[in-house]
Amino acid sequence: MKHLKKGLFLFLLPLLAFTVAHKFYISVTNVGYSEKDDALQIITRVFLDDMVAVLNERYGIDSKLGTEEESEMDREYFEKYLRSKFSVEINGEVVDYNLLGKKYDTDMLICYLEVPKINLPQVSSIAVVNEVLTDMFDEQQNVVHFKIKDKKKSFVLLKSDIKGMLNL
Repeated sequence: MKHLKKGLFLFLLPLLAFTVAHKFYISVTNVGYSEKDDALQIITRVFLDDMVAVLNERYGIDSKLGTEEESEMDREYFEKYLRSKFSVEINGEVVDYNLLGKKYDTDMLICYLEVPKINLPQVSSIAVVNEVLTDMFDEQQNVVHFKIKDKKKSFVLLKSDIKGMLNL
């Protein structure tokens, strides 16, 4: 019995080591349209620890994002980073978006963005450029799901392919 336990442990050890060492680098963004508000509504989710790591690396700060010690500086650097790496295009033109807010859910940072007054009948294409975390993690995948009226399309954006577009 002792040898069986030892053999089982030695068999499982490499498997456990692999799963602990392996980490996924992924974000998920949902883009929808609100008729009531005539606005694009965007929810993007990223791993909090990855965002903290990129803020620390890029800006040389000790970010406390997502903790009780989160400061105004943390929020400012986060928004600065997000705006430099995430953009929205309508009919080929970059448009401004509002960062409505963010919240934390366990290990996730969830951001709420909105592009107001888009006049959907005059829109022929909507694109998202998402380079979030690709400057720090080569394996980063940014999944984007569009669901606007009866059109649905999904993209997996990579460091080498940063733009997903929905033609209406």
